[in-house]
Amino acid sequence: MLKIEATDIPDVKIITPTKFGDQRGFFSEVYSRRSYVEAGVDLDFVQDNHALSAIVGTVRGLHFQSPPFAQHKLVRVARGRILDVAVDLRRSSPSFGMHVGTELSAENWRQLLVPIGFAHGYVVLEPDTEVLYKVTEYYAPRYEHGLAWDDPALCINWGIASNRAILSDKDRKHPCLADLPTIF
Repeated sequence: MLKIEATDIPDVKIITPTKFGDQRGFFSEVYSRRSYVEAGVDLDFVQDNHALSAIVGTVRGLHFQSPPFAQHKLVRVARGRILDVAVDLRRSSPSFGMHVGTELSAENWRQLLVPIGFAHGYVVLEPDTEVLYKVTEYYAPRYEHGLAWDDPALCINWGIASNRAILSDKDRKHPCLADLPTIF
C-alpha cells in the first residue's frame, strides 16, 4: 500500500510505502510496478542509482537530462537524511522556476517523485547518507545538464551557507535559471 501526498507543484509527489516492523526489524516493499500503476503512477524505470555522501553539507545538483533522454526520478533514502529539491524548468508551466523541497530520511521512509522537466538536487543532513533513485531513462552524459544550486532567483533555503556547501567541480559551474536555454 502506498500513501501519495500532493505537493505545492502537483506533478511532484511524495510517496510513502508501507513499512511493517517488529522486534526483528522491518520489511517494506519500496517499489512494486503493480502498486504504483494502481496508484496512478505508470512509469517504466530502467536504471537504479545509489549514492553515498559521507559529509553533512554535501550538495548534489541541481541535475537533469534533456530529451530524448529526459528522466522521471523516484528518490529515497536508505540511511541518513537529506533535503530533496525539485525545480520546475517547464517554461509553459504556471510553476516555472518554482521548487518543492522536502526532507527524505531512512526514518520517515518517504520518496520523492520528480517528473521530467524538473531539475533535481539535495543537501545531506546526516553523515554517511545513502540515497537511492530509480530513473526512467538511462544515463546519457551528452544530455546531462545542471542548474546553479544557489541561484538567488530560485529562493531555495538549503539550510546551509554557500561557503559551507561541499560540491563537485562540475556542480559549481552550472548556470542560473535566467541563463538556461529553453529545454522543456
